[in-house]
Order: sequence, then structure tokens, then C-alpha cells
Amino acid sequence: MLQKETGPGGGEVDQAWTEGAPRTAPPASITASLRTWLPVTAATAICLGIHWFVSSTELPAETRSYFVFLWSVLGVSLVLAGAQIGWPALRRWMRQMGPIFSVALLTLGLWEMITSGFRWLPLPYFPSPAGVFQSLINDRALLFDSTWHSLILLLSGYALGVVAGLISGICIGWSSPVRYWGMPILKVVGPIPATAWIPLAMVVSPSAIFSAAALIALAVWFPVTMLTASGISNTRASYLDVARTLGAGRRFLIFRVAIPAALPSIFIGLFMGLGASFLTLVVAETVGVKSGLGWYVSWAQGWAEYGKVFAALVIMAAFFSTIMTLLFKVRDRVLVWQKGVIKW
Repeated sequence: MLQKETGPGGGEVDQAWTEGAPRTAPPASITASLRTWLPVTAATAICLGIHWFVSSTELPAETRSYFVFLWSVLGVSLVLAGAQIGWPALRRWMRQMGPIFSVALLTLGLWEMITSGFRWLPLPYFPSPAGVFQSLINDRALLFDSTWHSLILLLSGYALGVVAGLISGICIGWSSPVRYWGMPILKVVGPIPATAWIPLAMVVSPSAIFSAAALIALAVWFPVTMLTASGISNTRASYLDVARTLGAGRRFLIFRVAIPAALPSIFIGLFMGLGASFLTLVVAETVGVKSGLGWYVSWAQGWAEYGKVFAALVIMAAFFSTIMTLLFKVRDRVLVWQKGVIKW
């Protein structure tokens, strides 16, 4: 935008706004955001209509709490639609996330029609979203405690596996003698699923918690080791030659040349190890651990409380996706120099 100022001769000249001057959002941008966010409000209204239609077939407590949830979502969507007018960052986020939220809400409505409306899926194995939401409310304390124990177990096993994988991967990728003896062990032990070691771990380990953490570490160790070794061994020879020419020693070559060059491969191993740790965590908790989300699923299934099973699955989805998102943020911060080279 331009502003008028008086020039030396008395005439008006155009001057650009300074960088810190306030700017008003273009009306077209606001209209586009409202059009993108309108389906979210419409999808919420559809969910309310469906729930009102099928509420007579559900328990009163489930109906009441789910109505409160849907009305809250509708209120938040309207507040965001008004707040985005003077908030450019929120407006961009709404344009990006609007279709996702709309499809998610319509999926909830379709789920409720199939389960409580048409009864196409048998109860109690497939509860309605209202029943799952009520289970989340009723068991919130136990679910929080299970999530907390799962977080501690996952982080301890993942950290142990990452440290072991980085050390073994750097040694195998850098040293030829270590590679000669380490790669056969890696190829034999690594492909075996960590869950296959559960019977042996329960016999050898002094406690179920320690054996579960060791199994998670084993699941993380293989992909981290393999990708780290691959990244270290594929470091460009020109980088190493230049560093040696400038007088760099072995320690400098490993920690200041090879490891930074291998970081893209290392992060791929970290992501693969994180996915393997989720699977191992749930399976290990169903066997010997007396707490955690995996234990909660097994316990609820034993009592045929499938609403609680689905509630635990919802918590798992939010729990695991949050951890994965945090790792993405770390990757973006560490590998910021790759943003213009590789798309992610």
C-alpha cells in the first residue's frame, strides 16, 4: 500500500508503508478463509442433526455429553471464523485445516448413522461415537494414568535404542573392521521382530517394565543402526579429503563432517524406529506390564467394554501423532538447511 507525503516542492509523492506499519487484510483473503471454514460449521450442524435423530436409541448420559461436545465444537468454529478476520496466522491455518476438520466431522456423523441409526454393525463390538466419548469421560483418570505410564516406557526404551543405534551405526559406518563383524550380526538379529523376543525377555528380565523397555530399544536399534551406518559410509569423499587437507583429525572427521552429512539418513532411521516402538509398546504392555495404554486395551477387551477399547485407540492416535509431530519439528529445526533442497 502507498501513502501520500508532501515533497520538497510542495507536491505529493507516493511513499511505501514502512515494514512495521499496520496492514489490513485483503477482503478476498478473508472471504476465501470463510468459504474454507464454512464446511466445518456445516459439518458440525449435520452431526448435531444426526445425533438428534438417533439420540432415542442411545443412553441418556451418552446423548447429553455428546450434545455438549458437538455444541462446543460449533461454538469454537464460529469463534474462529470471527477471530480470523484480524489474525492472519489463524486465517492461514484455517484455510489449510478446514477440509480436514470437515471430513473428520462428517466421518463422525457417518459412524453414528451406521452404528446407532441403521444398526449395520453389531453391538457391543462397534459402539457409537457418543458411547466412545462417554467412555473417555468416565475413565479419564485411568486413561491419563495409562497414557503417562506408556509415555515413560516409550521414551525410556526409545532413548536407549537411539543411543545404542547411533553408537553402533557410527562405528559400523566408519570402521571397516567393525563393519566386517557388525553387519552379519545386524543382518541376522535386526530383521527379527522385537515382539518375537517377548517369551525370552520375560524369563531373562528381572521385571516386566525393564523387559518392555529393552524390547522397545531393540525395535528402535535396528533401523537407527542401519540408516546411520548407511549415512556415515556414504559421506562424500571430497568432504573428508578437504577436511584432512586442512589438518582435521579423526574425531573432527567423525563428529564435524561424517555425522552432519549423515543426518538426513539418521532422521529416517529415527522415524522408522519411532513407528516400530509404537507397535512394540502396545504388544509388550498387553503381555506383562500392569499399566499403560496397551494394558488398558487388553483389560477393556477382557470385560467386553469395547467403548473403552475405542476410547483407548483415540488416545493412542493423539498420543502417537503428537510424538511424531514433535520429531518432525526437531527434524525441521536441525535440517533447516535442506528446506530448499528436499521437499517435506
